[in-house]
Amino acid sequence: MSHQLLKGKKGIIFGALDEKSIAWKTALKCYEEGAQIVLTNAPVALRMGEINKLAEACGNAPVIGADVTNMDDLKNLFEKSMEHFGGKVDFVLHSIGMSLNVRKGKHYTELNYEWNTKTLDISAMSLHRVLRTAWDMDAINEWGSVVALTYIAAQRVFPDYNEMADAKSLLESITRSFGYHYAVKNKVRVNTISQSPTKTTAGSGVKGFDGFINYAEKMSPLGNATAEDCANYIAVMFSDLTRYVTMQNLFHDGGFSFTGVTAEVIEQMEK
Repeated sequence: MSHQLLKGKKGIIFGALDEKSIAWKTALKCYEEGAQIVLTNAPVALRMGEINKLAEACGNAPVIGADVTNMDDLKNLFEKSMEHFGGKVDFVLHSIGMSLNVRKGKHYTELNYEWNTKTLDISAMSLHRVLRTAWDMDAINEWGSVVALTYIAAQRVFPDYNEMADAKSLLESITRSFGYHYAVKNKVRVNTISQSPTKTTAGSGVKGFDGFINYAEKMSPLGNATAEDCANYIAVMFSDLTRYVTMQNLFHDGGFSFTGVTAEVIEQMEK
Protein backbone atom coordinates (compact mmCIF):
# COMPACT_ATOMS: atom_id res chain seq x y z
CA MET A 1 0.00 0.00 0.00
CA SER A 2 1.37 3.41 -0.97
CA HIS A 3 1.32 6.36 1.41
CA GLN A 4 2.91 8.71 -1.17
CA LEU A 5 5.69 9.45 1.32
CA LEU A 6 8.04 10.45 -1.49
CA LYS A 7 5.64 12.26 -3.79
CA GLY A 8 7.57 14.83 -5.84
CA LYS A 9 10.97 13.60 -4.64
CA LYS A 10 13.81 12.51 -6.92
CA GLY A 11 16.69 10.21 -6.11
CA ILE A 12 19.55 7.99 -7.19
CA ILE A 13 19.72 4.31 -6.26
CA PHE A 14 23.17 2.70 -6.31
CA GLY A 15 23.69 -1.05 -6.39
CA ALA A 16 20.52 -2.78 -7.63
CA LEU A 17 21.89 -6.06 -8.96
CA ASP A 18 18.92 -8.44 -9.15
CA GLU A 19 15.52 -9.07 -7.60
CA LYS A 20 17.08 -10.31 -4.34
CA SER A 21 18.98 -7.08 -3.67
CA ILE A 22 17.86 -4.52 -1.12
CA ALA A 23 18.59 -1.73 -3.60
CA TRP A 24 16.24 -3.37 -6.12
CA LYS A 25 13.42 -3.57 -3.59
CA THR A 26 14.13 -0.03 -2.42
CA ALA A 27 13.86 1.32 -5.96
CA LEU A 28 10.45 -0.33 -6.35
CA LYS A 29 9.31 1.00 -2.97
CA CYS A 30 10.46 4.55 -3.70
CA TYR A 31 8.68 4.48 -7.04
CA GLU A 32 5.53 3.13 -5.36
CA GLU A 33 5.74 5.99 -2.82
CA GLY A 34 5.72 8.57 -5.60
CA ALA A 35 9.41 9.20 -6.27
CA GLN A 36 11.22 9.52 -9.57
CA ILE A 37 14.51 7.64 -9.64
CA VAL A 38 17.73 7.09 -11.55
CA LEU A 39 19.38 3.68 -11.31
CA THR A 40 23.13 3.19 -11.34
CA ASN A 41 25.65 0.40 -10.93
CA ALA A 42 29.14 -0.53 -12.04
CA PRO A 43 29.49 -1.17 -15.79
CA VAL A 44 30.25 -4.87 -15.14
CA ALA A 45 26.99 -5.24 -13.18
CA LEU A 46 25.00 -3.45 -15.88
CA ARG A 47 26.18 -5.99 -18.45
CA MET A 48 24.17 -8.64 -16.62
CA GLY A 49 21.08 -6.89 -18.00
CA GLU A 50 18.86 -7.48 -14.98
CA ILE A 51 18.63 -3.80 -14.07
CA ASN A 52 16.73 -3.03 -17.27
CA LYS A 53 13.76 -4.99 -15.91
CA LEU A 54 13.83 -2.86 -12.79
CA ALA A 55 14.06 0.34 -14.82
CA GLU A 56 10.92 -0.63 -16.74
CA ALA A 57 9.07 -1.42 -13.50
CA CYS A 58 10.02 2.02 -12.17
CA GLY A 59 8.44 4.03 -14.97
CA ASN A 60 11.31 3.54 -17.43
CA ALA A 61 13.83 5.06 -15.05
CA PRO A 62 17.16 6.01 -16.64
CA VAL A 63 20.07 3.61 -16.05
CA ILE A 64 23.43 5.37 -15.86
CA GLY A 65 26.61 3.36 -15.35
CA ALA A 66 29.16 4.63 -12.85
CA ASP A 67 32.36 3.23 -11.37
CA VAL A 68 32.18 4.49 -7.78
CA THR A 69 35.98 4.70 -7.60
CA ASN A 70 36.03 7.14 -10.52
CA MET A 71 35.21 10.79 -9.79
CA ASP A 72 34.55 11.56 -13.46
CA ASP A 73 31.96 8.79 -13.59
CA LEU A 74 30.25 10.12 -10.47
CA LYS A 75 30.24 13.67 -11.82
CA ASN A 76 28.67 12.40 -15.05
CA LEU A 77 26.06 10.47 -13.03
CA PHE A 78 24.97 13.53 -11.07
CA GLU A 79 25.03 15.77 -14.14
CA LYS A 80 22.83 13.42 -16.16
CA SER A 81 20.52 12.79 -13.21
CA MET A 82 19.95 16.51 -12.66
CA GLU A 83 19.36 16.98 -16.38
CA HIS A 84 16.78 14.20 -16.28
CA PHE A 85 15.06 15.54 -13.16
CA GLY A 86 15.33 19.18 -14.16
CA GLY A 87 16.94 20.00 -10.84
CA LYS A 88 18.70 18.61 -7.78
CA VAL A 89 18.11 15.23 -6.17
CA ASP A 90 16.43 14.62 -2.80
CA PHE A 91 17.84 11.24 -1.83
CA VAL A 92 20.64 8.77 -2.53
CA LEU A 93 20.93 5.10 -1.58
CA HIS A 94 24.47 3.69 -1.27
CA SER A 95 24.12 -0.10 -1.47
CA ILE A 96 27.64 -1.04 -2.50
CA GLY A 97 30.03 -3.69 -1.21
CA MET A 98 32.72 -5.92 -2.68
CA SER A 99 35.53 -7.99 -1.16
CA LEU A 100 38.10 -9.77 -3.30
CA ASN A 101 39.55 -11.46 -0.23
CA VAL A 102 36.15 -12.96 0.61
CA ARG A 103 35.55 -13.96 -3.00
CA LYS A 104 38.91 -15.69 -3.23
CA GLY A 105 38.71 -17.38 0.17
CA LYS A 106 41.49 -15.44 1.91
CA HIS A 107 41.29 -15.70 5.70
CA TYR A 108 41.27 -12.41 7.64
CA THR A 109 44.73 -13.16 9.08
CA GLU A 110 46.13 -13.68 5.57
CA LEU A 111 44.67 -10.70 3.69
CA ASN A 112 46.02 -9.71 0.34
CA TYR A 113 46.55 -6.01 1.04
CA GLU A 114 46.16 -4.88 -2.56
CA TRP A 115 42.75 -6.56 -2.61
CA ASN A 116 42.00 -5.07 0.80
CA THR A 117 42.65 -1.57 -0.54
CA LYS A 118 40.13 -2.24 -3.32
CA THR A 119 37.59 -3.51 -0.80
CA LEU A 120 37.86 -0.37 1.32
CA ASP A 121 37.81 1.83 -1.78
CA ILE A 122 34.68 0.27 -3.29
CA SER A 123 32.76 -0.56 -0.10
CA ALA A 124 33.48 2.52 2.03
CA MET A 125 35.46 5.33 0.42
CA SER A 126 32.93 5.25 -2.42
CA LEU A 127 30.45 6.87 -0.02
CA HIS A 128 32.90 9.71 0.58
CA ARG A 129 33.32 10.10 -3.19
CA VAL A 130 29.56 10.16 -3.77
CA LEU A 131 29.05 12.75 -1.03
CA ARG A 132 32.04 14.81 -2.18
CA THR A 133 30.74 14.85 -5.76
CA ALA A 134 27.26 15.91 -4.64
CA TRP A 135 28.81 18.52 -2.31
CA ASP A 136 31.02 20.02 -5.05
CA MET A 137 28.13 20.12 -7.53
CA ASP A 138 25.54 21.27 -4.99
CA ALA A 139 23.48 18.34 -6.25
CA ILE A 140 21.31 17.53 -3.21
CA ASN A 141 18.40 19.69 -2.10
CA GLU A 142 18.12 21.07 1.43
CA TRP A 143 16.77 18.43 3.82
CA GLY A 144 17.91 15.74 1.38
CA SER A 145 18.72 12.27 2.68
CA VAL A 146 21.58 9.86 2.00
CA VAL A 147 21.41 6.29 3.33
CA ALA A 148 24.17 3.66 3.18
CA LEU A 149 23.71 0.00 4.08
CA THR A 150 25.93 -1.53 6.74
CA TYR A 151 26.09 -4.52 9.12
CA ILE A 152 26.65 -5.06 12.85
CA ALA A 153 30.03 -6.68 12.11
CA ALA A 154 31.27 -3.07 12.21
CA GLN A 155 30.84 -3.27 16.01
CA ARG A 156 31.04 -6.98 16.83
CA VAL A 157 33.21 -9.87 15.68
CA PHE A 158 31.74 -12.18 13.04
CA PRO A 159 34.86 -14.12 11.97
CA ASP A 160 33.75 -15.09 8.48
CA TYR A 161 32.60 -11.56 7.61
CA ASN A 162 36.31 -10.97 7.11
CA GLU A 163 37.61 -7.60 5.87
CA MET A 164 34.09 -6.38 5.13
CA ALA A 165 33.79 -5.69 8.87
CA ASP A 166 36.60 -3.12 8.55
CA ALA A 167 34.96 -1.65 5.45
CA LYS A 168 31.63 -1.24 7.24
CA SER A 169 33.38 0.42 10.21
CA LEU A 170 34.94 2.93 7.84
CA LEU A 171 31.61 3.43 6.07
CA GLU A 172 29.91 4.30 9.37
CA SER A 173 32.71 6.70 10.30
CA ILE A 174 32.38 8.53 6.97
CA THR A 175 28.64 8.78 7.61
CA ARG A 176 29.26 10.60 10.88
CA SER A 177 32.11 12.81 9.67
CA PHE A 178 30.67 13.87 6.30
CA GLY A 179 27.19 13.92 7.82
CA TYR A 180 28.27 16.67 10.21
CA HIS A 181 29.63 18.89 7.43
CA TYR A 182 26.70 18.29 5.07
CA ALA A 183 24.17 19.10 7.80
CA VAL A 184 25.91 22.40 8.54
CA LYS A 185 26.29 23.28 4.86
CA ASN A 186 22.89 22.35 3.47
CA LYS A 187 20.81 20.42 6.02
CA VAL A 188 21.50 17.18 4.14
CA ARG A 189 21.27 14.16 6.44
CA VAL A 190 23.51 11.10 6.14
CA ASN A 191 22.77 7.83 7.93
CA THR A 192 23.58 4.14 7.80
CA ILE A 193 21.06 1.33 8.24
CA SER A 194 22.46 -1.81 9.85
CA GLN A 195 20.36 -4.58 8.34
CA SER A 196 19.78 -8.18 9.44
CA PRO A 197 21.72 -10.78 7.43
CA THR A 198 19.71 -10.95 4.21
CA LYS A 199 19.64 -13.54 1.44
CA THR A 200 20.98 -11.34 -1.34
CA THR A 201 23.36 -12.46 -4.07
CA ALA A 202 26.21 -10.55 -2.39
CA GLY A 203 25.39 -11.64 1.16
CA SER A 204 25.19 -15.30 0.24
CA GLY A 205 28.87 -15.20 -0.74
CA VAL A 206 29.93 -15.03 2.92
CA LYS A 207 31.24 -18.36 4.29
CA GLY A 208 28.72 -20.18 6.50
CA PHE A 209 25.96 -17.76 5.54
CA ASP A 210 23.06 -20.19 6.03
CA GLY A 211 24.12 -21.02 9.59
CA PHE A 212 24.72 -17.35 10.17
CA ILE A 213 21.22 -16.31 9.10
CA ASN A 214 19.62 -19.11 11.15
CA TYR A 215 21.51 -18.02 14.26
CA ALA A 216 20.44 -14.40 13.76
CA GLU A 217 16.82 -15.54 13.40
CA LYS A 218 17.03 -17.30 16.77
CA MET A 219 18.75 -14.30 18.38
CA SER A 220 16.27 -11.69 17.15
CA PRO A 221 13.08 -11.27 19.21
CA LEU A 222 11.19 -10.19 16.10
CA GLY A 223 13.11 -12.42 13.73
CA ASN A 224 15.34 -11.26 10.90
CA ALA A 225 14.20 -8.17 9.02
CA THR A 226 13.49 -8.89 5.36
CA ALA A 227 14.80 -6.97 2.36
CA GLU A 228 11.27 -5.69 1.72
CA ASP A 229 11.03 -4.30 5.25
CA CYS A 230 14.45 -2.71 4.88
CA ALA A 231 13.17 -0.99 1.72
CA ASN A 232 10.22 0.33 3.74
CA TYR A 233 12.58 1.72 6.38
CA ILE A 234 14.78 3.36 3.77
CA ALA A 235 11.73 5.02 2.20
CA VAL A 236 10.85 6.51 5.60
CA MET A 237 14.44 7.76 5.94
CA PHE A 238 14.15 9.44 2.55
CA SER A 239 10.87 11.09 3.54
CA ASP A 240 10.21 14.35 5.39
CA LEU A 241 9.14 12.36 8.46
CA THR A 242 12.80 11.93 9.49
CA ARG A 243 14.18 15.40 8.82
CA TYR A 244 16.16 15.65 12.04
CA VAL A 245 17.79 12.23 11.94
CA THR A 246 21.41 12.38 10.79
CA MET A 247 24.87 10.88 11.46
CA GLN A 248 23.19 7.80 12.95
CA ASN A 249 23.75 4.08 12.58
CA LEU A 250 20.19 2.75 12.69
CA PHE A 251 19.71 -0.93 13.49
CA HIS A 252 17.06 -2.71 11.46
CA ASP A 253 17.53 -6.23 12.74
CA GLY A 254 14.52 -7.44 14.72
CA GLY A 255 16.21 -6.57 18.02
CA PHE A 256 19.37 -8.65 17.42
CA SER A 257 21.71 -5.75 18.22
CA PHE A 258 20.48 -5.35 21.80
CA THR A 259 19.78 -8.97 22.69
CA GLY A 260 22.29 -10.81 24.88
CA VAL A 261 20.70 -14.24 24.49
CA THR A 262 17.27 -15.72 23.78
CA ALA A 263 15.44 -18.69 25.23
CA GLU A 264 15.56 -20.32 21.80
CA VAL A 265 19.35 -20.12 21.65
CA ILE A 266 19.68 -21.46 25.22
CA GLU A 267 17.40 -24.38 24.39
CA GLN A 268 19.50 -25.13 21.31
CA MET A 269 22.72 -25.11 23.37
CA GLU A 270 21.28 -27.43 26.00
CA LYS A 271 20.28 -30.13 23.53
